[in-house]
Amino acid sequence: MKEVLETIIKNLVDNKDAIEIKEVENEKTIVFEVKVAEEDFGKIIGRQGKIAQSIRTVMRAVANRKDKKVTVEFIG
Repeated sequence: MKEVLETIIKNLVDNKDAIEIKEVENEKTIVFEVKVAEEDFGKIIGRQGKIAQSIRTVMRAVANRKDKKVTVEFIG
């Protein structure tokens, strides 16, 4: 699952070396904390948060196949 998220983020940002994805997993939930460069933060959030919401939707669909719940947090 982390690979899917990493692929999506890498295709959105310019500074690919600054991407940090931290995964915290419990029994039923997984939390991904995504950190990118300051200048790329707006690109992963999008206007009115639409890109961020789309990323969360895709990740929920991937997690649903494995009977998990997932949360994606963007840290500036």
